Amino acid sequence: MNFDQARREMVSRQIAARGVRDQRVLAALEQVPRHLFLSEIQQAAAYGDHPLPIGEGQTISQPFMVASMTEALGLTGSEKILEIGTGSGYQAAVLAVLARQVVSIERILSLAEKARARLKSLPADNVVVHVGDGTLGWPDSGPYQGIMVTAGAPATPKPLLAQLDIGGRLVIPVGSRSSQVIEIHTKTGIDSYSIRKDTACRFVDLIGRHGWEC
Repeated sequence: MNFDQARREMVSRQIAARGVRDQRVLAALEQVPRHLFLSEIQQAAAYGDHPLPIGEGQTISQPFMVASMTEALGLTGSEKILEIGTGSGYQAAVLAVLARQVVSIERILSLAEKARARLKSLPADNVVVHVGDGTLGWPDSGPYQGIMVTAGAPATPKPLLAQLDIGGRLVIPVGSRSSQVIEIHTKTGIDSYSIRKDTACRFVDLIGRHGWEC
C-alpha cells in the first residue's frame, strides 16, 4: 500500500473538502504517518474516514475530527498545548508539528508507554507524555495557550479552565455518554470565558474526578 498517497487523499477528500482551511493543519495531517500509530494488522485502514480501536477500549479519532479540533485551537507555532487523552499518540504528533510544546496525559499506562515509543521514533521531541487523571490537568507545566480533550465529558472540567492562559482556547466534546458536541472555550479574563459550540460527535468517555466514573 502506498501510505503517502493514501495520506494525501485523506487530507484532500476527507478534510479539506469538508471545510478545514488552515493550511498549517492540512500540512501537518499530510506529514504525520497515521498508520504508524496503529497495529500492523490495522495499517491498511489507517487513512479511512472513521475511528479505529487501539486497545483498552480506546480509539484513534476519525481524521476529520483530529483536523477540525486542531484547527479550532488556532495555533501559530509558539504555544504550549495540554492534551487530555494521549491514546495512540497520533493527535499529540499532529500538535507537535504545530506548537512549541505538547504536554499529554493518558490514564492507561500501557497506552502511554506505546505512545511514548511511537513519538520517540518519529521523532517528536517536543511532546511529554504523563500518566494520570487528565481531568485534573497538569498544573506544574501550565498555563497553556491551548488545551485539547479527546474524550467526551459530562461538563468541562474546572481544573482545565483554570490552567488555560488568557487568550487561550480549550476544545472539548461535552454531552452525554452517547452523544456530544465540540465546545470551544476562549479565556477572555481571569475568570471569564466565551463559548462556541461546533460539531456533533461521539467520543469515548472522559474518565476521572471531573469526568465520568469508570
